[in-house]
Formats: sequence, structure tokens, C-alpha cells
Amino acid sequence: MTTFAGMFQQKVVVITGASSGIGRALAFAFGREGATIVICARKVEALTAVSQELTQAGIPNLALRADVSIESDMQQLVEQTVAQYGRLDILINNAGITMRSMVAEADPAVFRKVMDVNFMGTVYATRYALSHILKTKGSIVGISSIAGYRGLPVRAGYSASKFAMNGFLEALRTELLHSGVHVLTACPGFTTSNIRVAALDAGGNEAGESVRDETNMMTAEECADHIVKAVKKRKRELILTTQGKLTVFLNKLFPGLTDRLVYNTLAKEKDSPLKMHNA
Repeated sequence: MTTFAGMFQQKVVVITGASSGIGRALAFAFGREGATIVICARKVEALTAVSQELTQAGIPNLALRADVSIESDMQQLVEQTVAQYGRLDILINNAGITMRSMVAEADPAVFRKVMDVNFMGTVYATRYALSHILKTKGSIVGISSIAGYRGLPVRAGYSASKFAMNGFLEALRTELLHSGVHVLTACPGFTTSNIRVAALDAGGNEAGESVRDETNMMTAEECADHIVKAVKKRKRELILTTQGKLTVFLNKLFPGLTDRLVYNTLAKEKDSPLKMHNA
């Protein structure tokens, strides 16, 4: 069996939403640094496949079926992790869903579902992991988004959930200022993953395809490597991609201009509701 030596040797890392995309890539990235990985997701078949891949790569891991939007699932996730390994060093709040609909057309239940997964899922997992991470002076990471800094049209519910996540993590970081616990808000730009394929429409149904050309996007593996480095350096914030950094910068200084730039960019997406509403 392959053994890995790195900064996270003997550390236990819990990653939510790890059956694909950034979550899966993070499992391998931390595993290569010597960590023991606990992964969770709702889809058992995909989760099991990732667990088997990790095992084949020589990365010790535990796969647990869990839904982040269910508080008891997150409590059990933490309890089973500590029962198995005796500690919890790093929590990666990665599980997330998005939506694609104009506000005027979206069922409010879609906003609630997105908020339950992206925001409340982070709250539940963090709340139950916190006492253990305080003991190890470890890290709490939230995989947020540029949409947590700049509201994106047609993704209002997603933006709202990520704004909420950013505020929660900022408040938590301040509460833990003298505790030795590290809190990172990581904000990828557009990254290749299946989140857009699973985007909810106005009625809450999954889209089934991405509306963006993902050819030149940052890969999930590249994104994961940046996040691992940020955890090593115990950074408070990570904003990825040139487009993402520019968007955050411009929105602070020239919000009116950024409104127009964001509108024009997202209006170019395939079947954009922005084009249809202003044709």
C-alpha cells in the first residue's frame, strides 16, 4: 500500500459533498498530504466509488452517507468520525447546490432548498464539529463562491446562500480569534464540476446540463490544490481565478459598472432568461 507523508499526516479531514467535483478532488489532495479522509454525500453509489478510488490510491478513508440539510445527519457524521478515529482536525463544508431562474418565476421552495443545503448545511456541520476542532486547533473551511461577494442574476438563491455562508464564517472567525482555530472562506470562480448540471430550475427540477462552456475553466483538481495550500498557510480568504478576483475588486469600487458587466456576461449563457426577458 502506498503511504503518503505531508503536513497533514495523522490529521482527520471531513469533506461534505465529496462524491464528485471539488469535494472529490479535495479528498485526494488532502490524502496525498497524509491525511485520513472522511467523505459524505447523499448518493451512495457515487460516494462508494470515490471511497474505492481513495483506497486504491492508498489513502485511508471512511465513507458515510449523509444529507447536510438534515441536522441529525451532520451530528452523526461528526460522532461517527470521532468514534472511528478519535479526533477531527479539518472540516471542509463543500456540499452545495445552485439554481437558475429569474426571481419572479422561481418557487420560493427552491430558495429554501438551496439555503438549507448551502447555508444550513454549513451551520449544522460546523456546530457539531466545533468542539472537536477546538481541541486540535484545526481548520474550518467553507467552499463559498464569487457569488458570495457579488450577486449573480438568475442565481439569486445561490448568491443569497453564499452571502450567508460568508457572513457566518466571518462571524465565526472573529468569535474564535483567540482560540487557535483557523477559518477559511474559499471562493472558486467558475470551476469544472457537476453543480451546474444539477442546478434547480424555477420549479425545483434539475437542469441536466451545463449552460456554460467549461473548456477553459479551472479544473476541480487545480481548485483543490489551491485550497490545500491556503489551509497550510492558514489564510482567512481565498479568491480564485482572474475573472473572480477582478469581479470582487470591481464590485467594491465600481458597483454600477459591475452590474452591467455581470449582466452582459450572464446574458450570453445558453438559453439565458435575461435575453428572453429583454428580447
